Amino acid sequence: MKKVLFAGVFICLGVVEALGAPLALPSTPYSYTVLDQDLAAALQELGNNLNIRVNVSAGVKGRIRGRMPDLPPREFLERLINLYNLQWYYDGLVLYVSDAHEAQSRLLVLSPISFDALKAALDALNISDERYIVRAVPGDGLVFASGPPRFVALVEQTLKGLVAEAQAQRNPSGNEKPPHESVLMLFRGSSSVVVRQGRSNDAPSPETSHQEGVVHTPDATKR
Repeated sequence: MKKVLFAGVFICLGVVEALGAPLALPSTPYSYTVLDQDLAAALQELGNNLNIRVNVSAGVKGRIRGRMPDLPPREFLERLINLYNLQWYYDGLVLYVSDAHEAQSRLLVLSPISFDALKAALDALNISDERYIVRAVPGDGLVFASGPPRFVALVEQTLKGLVAEAQAQRNPSGNEKPPHESVLMLFRGSSSVVVRQGRSNDAPSPETSHQEGVVHTPDATKR
């Protein structure tokens, strides 16, 4: 059953080729001499020199002043990450660099998927990253994901693919009534995030209260 389920995820998401490999960089020193350069430009130049596509968030600010030590590319990248409070995530195709303050956290409804099935899919697709969090919330059928925006987005997309495949297996003819939709609303100050079967709606809600919390919203068809 799991093999069939994973195959469905690959088809639904279409991301197998983009998520296949860890970030492999040369071990030879990377010589980079600069007197005063924009940090984002330096990261883009690193990618150009190593033939790696780099996506630098608009939130990445700062300038590099003075000569950087000759380090292997991975250590050079980590040095910039630590000096400027950044995060990076590689999806197998693009290296995403963002400010640490841009990190996102999501509570996602697992039903009808188990946490073990989600975790196995994330591992199989090489999305899992030990630096960032994906863990079950005991007793509530929820999973908590936290990390850079690209990482969290891939966790949500994977869950969405698993849910779609599970529903297709339950109702192959399309004649049966679809299962009850699980909805989770996350309150953050004056805005809210609605997560429906692995999909989030980040648009602010005008009816959101000004307190932080988590509310399970009933299916609109059962009101």
